[in-house]
Amino acid sequence: MTEVQDPERALSLVYAPAKVRPALSLLWRLDEQLASLVARTESPAVAQMRLTWWHEALRTARAVRPVDPLLQALADEPRVEPLELLPLIDGWEVLLDELPLRDEALAQFAELRGGTLYRAAGRLFGREDRAIEEAGRLWALTDLAFRISDRDTAERALAMAPKARGRLPGPLALLTALARRDRRAGLTRPRRQGSPRRVLRGALAGLTGL
Repeated sequence: MTEVQDPERALSLVYAPAKVRPALSLLWRLDEQLASLVARTESPAVAQMRLTWWHEALRTARAVRPVDPLLQALADEPRVEPLELLPLIDGWEVLLDELPLRDEALAQFAELRGGTLYRAAGRLFGREDRAIEEAGRLWALTDLAFRISDRDTAERALAMAPKARGRLPGPLALLTALARRDRRAGLTRPRRQGSPRRVLRGALAGLTGL
C-alpha cells in the first residue's frame, strides 16, 4: 500500500501519538486516493462510476472482505468507522459539477470533505466539536483553491474559507495553520510546500496546537 503522498500531511503524522498514527495515515490516504481519482479522470461520467464503486466498497468494507489494500486496512482499523467516511466521497463528487462551481457547491465540498475528514481525525484524539469541523472546512477550501484550474472558483473558495481559530490536535493544527497562512497570502504567489519557513510554521503548530 502506498504511503501518504502529500508532504504536509506526511509531516503531520510526526505530531500524532504512535497509537493513532496508523489510523490517521489511512484517513489521509483515502482522501488522496479519491482526489487522484477525480483529478486523473477526464470524463465526469467515468469519475462518477468510480466514486460510486468506492462508496459501495467503503459501505460494505466490514461485511465483505475488500480486494483493495487500502479498503482492507480501513476495515481492519478499529479506530476508524468506514461508514462515517461515506460523506467524504460525496464531497469529491461535488467537483464533478461544471466549472465554475457555485457557492452552494463549495459549501457542500467544504463540509463533506473537510468536515468529514477532520471529524474522523478528531475522534482519534478524543475531540468532537465545532472547532474541529470549522478547521476542516478552512483546510478543504484552501487546498482546493490551490489545486483547481478555474480561477473564479479558487478565489471564491478562499473568500468562503473560515478563519478557524482555536487549539487543535497537533497534526490538524499543522495543516490548519498552513491553510490559514495560504488563505491570507491569496493566489498571488504559489504555495511552496517544503520551503523552510513553511515547514517551521507547520512544526510550531504541530507542537503547540495553534
